[in-house]
Amino acid sequence: MLRKEKVYLCDIMKQLLLILAGMLAVEGVWAQTFDEPEQLFEESGPMRLSDPEPALPVVRQTREEYVERYKHIAVAHRERYGIPASIIMAQGILESDSGNSDLSQMSNNHFGIKCKSNWTGRAVYYDDDEAGECFRAYESVEDSYVDHAEYLDAQPRYDTLFLHDPTDYKSWARGLKAAGYATAPDYAERLVRIIEEMELHLLDQPQGLEFFSRRTPKRVHIARNTAAPSGVVDPDNYRATANIYDGYGVSRNNGVYYVRAKGNDTFEEIARHFRLSPGNLRRFNEVARRSQPATGDYVYLGRKKKSRRVEPGFHVVTRRDETLRQIGQRYGIRTRALASLNSIPAVERAAALQEGLTVLLR
Repeated sequence: MLRKEKVYLCDIMKQLLLILAGMLAVEGVWAQTFDEPEQLFEESGPMRLSDPEPALPVVRQTREEYVERYKHIAVAHRERYGIPASIIMAQGILESDSGNSDLSQMSNNHFGIKCKSNWTGRAVYYDDDEAGECFRAYESVEDSYVDHAEYLDAQPRYDTLFLHDPTDYKSWARGLKAAGYATAPDYAERLVRIIEEMELHLLDQPQGLEFFSRRTPKRVHIARNTAAPSGVVDPDNYRATANIYDGYGVSRNNGVYYVRAKGNDTFEEIARHFRLSPGNLRRFNEVARRSQPATGDYVYLGRKKKSRRVEPGFHVVTRRDETLRQIGQRYGIRTRALASLNSIPAVERAAALQEGLTVLLR
């Protein structure tokens, strides 16, 4: 990405808004108090997507609608690059939440591709595995699809993928995970599940568009109004919404979605509801293999962050039995990252902390 001169607009915008408000008040119309802008913009368009996150759209695009809109591009790229159309569509669905995610709507980036050192186009900054990561931005969704295909075609680490047959979507899914396309431990399984539930593998065949159009679509209920308190969380897309799913209230802490364990809950039971493996769920929550959550425990549905994105920036230990892991669960931060931030040796990570100790969260 080219280095661009940063322009700080906060003070200028505040002064202009205050002047405007004063003029309106003098004329007896109305005056409104404006908060100081929190976002920092760079020239040429890059922007920071920060808390609080933009409101979710009232009407979500369903998976069926998403596939109908972009399947012809996926098939064209299968023919040109040799990438399975099913993999292209599944990645687009998963990475962009069927075009509903904040990142995809702000940047047209439907594949979660980050800037990298050779990117010279537009960009947005978004909190992902780390705060303020640089993601590519495009003029259109179609441009995102083209860049995705060229990205896989040009990167040496993905060369072995093209040894697989374009109809072997399972090997492609495993290969993408093995090559490091995504950090989610169950990334390959999620891609395969999307493909098989929607029969996207039909797009990998000759005359795939025709075969796909003749199929009998499976009935998959997806909430049309995610703003409603009684809405439903699609278990493959719950990271995109905070709502009620199957009796669980899905909430977000430090950018990571979680539920609170209910009486007699187990990791196996929660994993089944959200289509995760119990092993991955335990890894997300940094617990031993046979452990189970207590009632009211935070159970994270994704990997926690390396630092705190929002206030507070520190935590004061108030209990003698408090540990780094407990603090990490409270604030959505990995134990190892907390230890690194506070220069705590690995051998002391599990130990109780001294009462009154200030623990840095970022």
